[in-house]
Amino acid sequence: MNTIPEAKGPRYAPYASGKFQMAMGMVALDLRDWIDVDQNRAVELREKERLLASQHNAVFGDLHGSEAAQREVLMLLLDNLELHHPGLIAFDEGKIRIAETGKSYCLSEFADNALDLAGRLVQEDLCLMTPGEKGYVLHAASLCFPGRWVLGEKLGRPMMEIHEPVSGYAEKLGKPVDRFFTHLTADKPVSRLNWSILDDPALFQTSGHSSTVRQSGVTAQNAGERLWLRVERQTLRRLPESGDILFTIRTFVDPLSSLEARPDLAMGLRRAVADMPEGMQRYKSLIPFRNALDGYLENLMERAA
Repeated sequence: MNTIPEAKGPRYAPYASGKFQMAMGMVALDLRDWIDVDQNRAVELREKERLLASQHNAVFGDLHGSEAAQREVLMLLLDNLELHHPGLIAFDEGKIRIAETGKSYCLSEFADNALDLAGRLVQEDLCLMTPGEKGYVLHAASLCFPGRWVLGEKLGRPMMEIHEPVSGYAEKLGKPVDRFFTHLTADKPVSRLNWSILDDPALFQTSGHSSTVRQSGVTAQNAGERLWLRVERQTLRRLPESGDILFTIRTFVDPLSSLEARPDLAMGLRRAVADMPEGMQRYKSLIPFRNALDGYLENLMERAA
């Protein structure tokens, strides 16, 4: 999955091949690796708590009928953490305690919105999809770190409508994704990577797609500090009891300057951006700083030559 040692640049580099492909790019997932835990866990869980306290409706939403599937997700997460990440959580008289933050939660307080509690236990965002008349529908979500989309605008909508703004999705991925969701089985979880380049390192971002506003402050000289690589590690698994699908999103953000130690990745990124259709570049808001990005990456490669 294009995993890169942390000391040598970003952890994941899905652009390393130098090609841009409008494809699902699914690979088999070992459930031992389902939940990703790193040194940012405490910071990110505290940020989730802040967002849930200050703007709960913006980062959590659920529809009637999702309650059983939400509880199933919580139980699967608790089992996985206890088995593969022992010590991160502790149980005490109906409460769950997180080791890194010291935060405790009463299970009984989340009886009807268990996904809210589940999202507080892991760095991943959690999206619950259920079958509908027009394909799988977003039924519930704990989404504290959106990549420039608004939960309230997507809740209750099918996949094709959710991805309507994505350039080329309907023509190339719409039907294959719907078929994949239909045929995904509980014993075959998968993962994939998605990437973008942003001018904002914030994990919580609800706007900015298709921006055409020129970022005059970004130049080939300072792009390393002004632009950020954002990679989403996404997983999908069928819930064995409810039959719904859980979609998880683990977000990694690194300054573009992290490629200074990896000129090969800088080359791959430069070629991947050049290979990206203009419509997708526009959707990803690359156009305003496209020349500065290219100049910066070219300079990295020349210095390494």
